[in-house]
Amino acid sequence: MTHWYTAEVTEILPLTEHTRQFNLCIPELENFEFLPGQFITFDLPVGEKRRDRWRSYSIASAPAGNNQFSLCIVRNPHGKGSNYLFEEVREGSKLTCKGPDGVFTMPPLTGRQLIFVCTGTGIAPFRSMLQTIDQKTLAFDSIHLIFGTRYSAQVLYRDEWEVFAGKYSQFRWDVALSRESCQPFHSGYVHELYTSLYSNPVSERHFYLCGWTPMIDEGVRRLKEIGYSEAQIHFELYG
Repeated sequence: MTHWYTAEVTEILPLTEHTRQFNLCIPELENFEFLPGQFITFDLPVGEKRRDRWRSYSIASAPAGNNQFSLCIVRNPHGKGSNYLFEEVREGSKLTCKGPDGVFTMPPLTGRQLIFVCTGTGIAPFRSMLQTIDQKTLAFDSIHLIFGTRYSAQVLYRDEWEVFAGKYSQFRWDVALSRESCQPFHSGYVHELYTSLYSNPVSERHFYLCGWTPMIDEGVRRLKEIGYSEAQIHFELYG
């Protein structure tokens, strides 16, 4: 039987004009256990039917051995769920949630060249993974984080990736801006960036994609056209 918890919002941090980080805790638990990359589901008071009320969000923080976790949420002007979270929820608000769920979790870190590709708040599961690697000092061979958005002001957690890259020489990160030309970032769409960088398939290379359905569909199609196998393409889609 599914168990629902009452989560309390402890802090709300603005990340961009339309994106916020919600920090929460589950008071009834000493330790909220989850795997990096998993998600939780809210039951929000925004409709009568389950499909109207339930909203799932990837956890954007590493398991910390306590009852706390973070979410990275963008406001959809036409979305009942995100509008409720942005307009009605404050620090101290209580939300009903269940989880964790999901199988888009930490991949093998050695013996693979990992390419993390995301747009917008699709960064959330990768932030959880990278925080875990850093906090637990996990060994990894190669990780390339590639983030796509429209404008440089929308790049999420930029300071964190700069620090991570400074600590680990086997980590690199790039940003593709589709509506702006801004150094040191690339101009164009995210698909153009990673397909040009990795146009020669090798067996140890694996792609992990997270974003909205059209982004995932195009990414899978492009990678298969280049010659990557289904076993080398992993994804988590939103909507």
